[in-house]
Amino acid sequence: MGKNTKKSWQEKLNEGQGLPKVEPITERMSKKWGTGTVVIPAPREVDGLMKSVPFGKLTTINEIRQKLAEKHQATIGCPMTTGIFAWIASHAAEEARGEGKDGTTPYWRTLKTGGILNEKYPGGIEYQKQLLEQEGHRVIQKGKKYLVENYQQNLV
Repeated sequence: MGKNTKKSWQEKLNEGQGLPKVEPITERMSKKWGTGTVVIPAPREVDGLMKSVPFGKLTTINEIRQKLAEKHQATIGCPMTTGIFAWIASHAAEEARGEGKDGTTPYWRTLKTGGILNEKYPGGIEYQKQLLEQEGHRVIQKGKKYLVENYQQNLV
């Protein structure tokens, strides 16, 4: 691959770079996250958890972080990388759908904390809202945020 060749979202999703790995929570992080260990997941792991959410069901980044922590026997799942990898997974899924691939990740079912829609997903809030409503969810607006009403009842 040439230096100027831009990687596709799917290629970014497949990069492992020595991940997953479990590390001690740094002093800087401990103010917010306490002590113990943090798992930095592999992008594919985050994608796999997002892919496992069935039609009509939901998950949140926090739920995914919790599952990653349990899987790797860590105290927490890294909030930063988990969010970034969910974003990459969403774009990789849209890219794959654009290529006519089946079985792409239903990223719209993964919400931010509090059931909030993710404006960074492909198509922004409007597209995520449309896809969620097609699955029977009710999206409501609170202030500037959009969230799935009673999302907790539909968590996997």
